[in-house]
Amino acid sequence: MTFLKQNLHALCLAYIQVRMAGAEEAIRGAQLSANEETKSSAGDKYETGRAMAQLEIEKNILQQAESVKLKQALDQIEPGIKTSRVQRGSLVHTSQGSFYIAISAGQFTIQNKIYFAISPASPVGQKLMGLGPNESFNFKGKTFLIETIE
Repeated sequence: MTFLKQNLHALCLAYIQVRMAGAEEAIRGAQLSANEETKSSAGDKYETGRAMAQLEIEKNILQQAESVKLKQALDQIEPGIKTSRVQRGSLVHTSQGSFYIAISAGQFTIQNKIYFAISPASPVGQKLMGLGPNESFNFKGKTFLIETIE
């Protein structure tokens, strides 16, 4: 496994862990807020506050579930495998940038070079899947030439 792919995989995992921790913290905060609501003479205010807290909890439970799905997708990737065609776990160097095909985790910088962690289901990921070196595709008016695949 290349050191670079190992780093990108670890950064994707850290991204998921941060998302999960943020969702868990938000759920705890909303639950605490709901528990601290006291019934006042204005009963509607109490009910509204509890309902808003419940909506916040539900939103963060959905975010937490999405993070679990991302983790499962990342766990299925074996970053040590090198292939001649783009697939999940490939690090693809193109004329327009470098892409780690894993999960949509955004942009990472390693040794002053930018890498994009993208999902195979993303628009660029869909275009890349199955291609090999020296093949190209167009996206938003730009031509992407695949230089190498790790």
